Amino acid sequence: MPIAKPEMHFFICNSYRVSGQAQGACNSKEAGDLLAYLETEILDRGLDAQVSGCGCLKVCTEGPVMVVYPAGKWFGQIDEEKVDAILDALEDGEDTSELEID
Repeated sequence: MPIAKPEMHFFICNSYRVSGQAQGACNSKEAGDLLAYLETEILDRGLDAQVSGCGCLKVCTEGPVMVVYPAGKWFGQIDEEKVDAILDALEDGEDTSELEID
């Protein structure tokens, strides 16, 4: 049976280190809460997407950081308002470059 692959996969940095402990810039800025918020928004909007927390993405000055694949778009200083703006743009097929990390 083939694996169901989502159209999009969202990764939010939670600053996990090798030890498994969450620490650092993204975690200290409530990235864990953003995971739950993003998951709820994706379900509410009926998007075909997966959400995952991940280890450090090495752009701590931009934290919390979110990456969207397969588009390969990187977004920094994520909060609930910015998540909404990104999801709105992605749903409408609009350009997100103004929201992305340079």
